Amino acid sequence: MINRIFYGVANLLLFIGKKTGLTYNEVNIITYYFLIPLSWCLMLDVILEMHYLTIGWGIFVLGFLAGCRDFKAYADWLFAKSVDFLNLFNKIGSSYNATSVWICVTLPLVVYGILIYLMF
Repeated sequence: MINRIFYGVANLLLFIGKKTGLTYNEVNIITYYFLIPLSWCLMLDVILEMHYLTIGWGIFVLGFLAGCRDFKAYADWLFAKSVDFLNLFNKIGSSYNATSVWICVTLPLVVYGILIYLMF
C-alpha cells in the first residue's frame, strides 16, 4: 500500500511536470514548499479571521522569486536535501518510500483535516 501511494503521488508530480514543462524536482518543491504552505496560510487566515499569514507568505514568495536566479538549480538542491532528510529515518527501520508517504502525504492530510474541522 505504501509503495502504491508513493508511486501514485510521484506519477502525479511527473504528469504535472510534463504538462507544465517543469522538472519533477521543480514540481515537487513548488507543491510541498510553496503551494501546500500557501493553502494552510489561507485556511488559517479564514479560521483566525485575518489575512496576515497569506499576505506574509505572499511577500516571502515574491521576495524569494525576485532573488532566485536559477529556480531549477535551487529545486534540485532543495530536493536533494529533502531526500537526505527523509533517508535519516532509514536508521530507525523506515524506508525512503514509507517515510515519504508518512511525512509528505499523511502528515499534510492530517493538517488539512484539522484545518477543515476548525474552519467549519
